[in-house]
Amino acid sequence: MDTLHLAQRPRPLPAGFLSTLQDYFGERCSTAQSVREHHGRDESPYPTMPPDAVVYAQSVDDVAWVARHCHAHGIALIPFGAGSSLEGHILAVQGGVCVDLSRMDQILQVHPEDFTATVQAGVTRKQLNDSLRDTGLFFPIDPGADASLGGMAATRASGTNAVRYGTMRDNVMSLKVVTADGRVITTANRARKSSAGYDLTRLFIGSEGTLGIIVEVIVRLYPQPEAISAAICNFPDLDSAVRSVIDVIQMGIPVARVEFMDSGAVRATNQYSHLTLNESPLLLFEFHGSPAAVREQAETVQQITRDHGGLDFEWAERPEDRSRLWTARHNAYFAGLGLRPGCRSSTTDVCVPISRLAECVGETARELDAASFPYTIVGHVGDGNFHVLMLLDPDNPAEWAESERLNHRLVQRAIEMDGTCTGEHGIGLHKQVFMRAEHGDDALDVMRALKAALDPRDILNPGKILPAASA
Repeated sequence: MDTLHLAQRPRPLPAGFLSTLQDYFGERCSTAQSVREHHGRDESPYPTMPPDAVVYAQSVDDVAWVARHCHAHGIALIPFGAGSSLEGHILAVQGGVCVDLSRMDQILQVHPEDFTATVQAGVTRKQLNDSLRDTGLFFPIDPGADASLGGMAATRASGTNAVRYGTMRDNVMSLKVVTADGRVITTANRARKSSAGYDLTRLFIGSEGTLGIIVEVIVRLYPQPEAISAAICNFPDLDSAVRSVIDVIQMGIPVARVEFMDSGAVRATNQYSHLTLNESPLLLFEFHGSPAAVREQAETVQQITRDHGGLDFEWAERPEDRSRLWTARHNAYFAGLGLRPGCRSSTTDVCVPISRLAECVGETARELDAASFPYTIVGHVGDGNFHVLMLLDPDNPAEWAESERLNHRLVQRAIEMDGTCTGEHGIGLHKQVFMRAEHGDDALDVMRALKAALDPRDILNPGKILPAASA
């Protein structure tokens, strides 16, 4: 199966449907080619697959209205947040209507005494944290891109803080969701726990817009740490760096973040962010807590890294220095592209049990060293998750084919190690082919039954997550 060159299979729009959309949305409905193309591509390696029309929702009623009408006519409906996905999640493989939620950007309620915030789906993580600045609270999930909270819930995002604070699955208390036929449901209340019925919140988290459209999110907040300290540590080789992380996690040291960058990623980061980091495998740590706790954590971790050949920590204690380091880490994707100007990136991720991480990363790097194209490896290695950037000539089909073979071997390796084909990117289009190997046919049948029950006309982000039953 060629997973990179899928053809669009549009469903024709019925006569008069565009006029109906334009009558309701007015100037908030666009069929301009540039707008459609912007909403028909993401950071995946796929070609642009634009919808037939884009509507900009400003309210739950807007989303419910377009869902009812698309459901009545069997028209594909694709939700769009910030467009930063990596696996083809938002591509309109069957044409249809894209509902852009970016204008639903209101922070509806903050309950500091309960450590919760209620936001519309288009609110971004930076926007939420900026609004919380004077409350002493923050929202910790940080996937790097300034993603929308609705999109982060839909893809079960995580990021650099997941080793301490968990993922979106752990930090969403409730959702408001528009169903395929335009009903509006609330999955839970703000109580910190409940045993009332099916856990609908978790059902929609990670569903990638295929079961319902998330329009509001209630998230957990956390107190700002009393003290924060960050440090970098270089290593003579990749294996030493990763084994240091394994020892740190297995000792139960509550690091807030621990990120890995291989030599290529460090070199790209230096060029892109104008830094002077030592260009060898590197770990980037952050510690949260009281001053005494932070100092104790750092001293213990530094001793572990020394035991594995790591150099002494280089500290970044001032907020501006920490921000510069983490901004550079978050820009590792764009930095990597700079290693090969004009390239396209095929970006993949896997996650394995922490005890198998060094083996998985090491075998992956050895295979990539023999590839005909450059690559980088970065990772949220504190929870066993790492990412590979394969930098490809867009006009060289042989490189694309080679990258797909390497990606397949990487995923097979991770699944054989009792891991998963994706720790945080999600499935979208690119990783459908791995769902059977990870879950098995019976589990996929259950997923298809859920999809059929909630979206019987298959209008919600069709063609994503689930492989065809006969595939």
